[in-house]
Amino acid sequence: MIKLILCLVSSIVIAACVLQLRQQRINMNYESNRLHDQLEAGQARLWNQQLQIAVCTAPNAITETVGHHDLKMASPALGQTVTQNWVLSSRAVSPTRPTGQPVTSGRGPRRLANR
Repeated sequence: MIKLILCLVSSIVIAACVLQLRQQRINMNYESNRLHDQLEAGQARLWNQQLQIAVCTAPNAITETVGHHDLKMASPALGQTVTQNWVLSSRAVSPTRPTGQPVTSGRGPRRLANR
């Protein structure tokens, strides 16, 4: 008789634990879905902002804006030279070590293996 009561009490405790775990799973699924919906809403808002930026920065929109606001845009004077590549400009300095030696990749000349 005592074994039967012990089994009954333990089964009730196990059933209560299983119900609690099931409730926790339901709550976690609810929170997960709510967060997923918030992420989707944020993503949609970002996509709309990207679309608005793309529309506002399209070449024809920029041309129209410049035309409506009568902006005075001038190119550089003919006598001035514009450096297209800053790496090749005369002001560019090649990297050197503190000893004054030029920095290299550390590899010597490549040699092809004899085949």
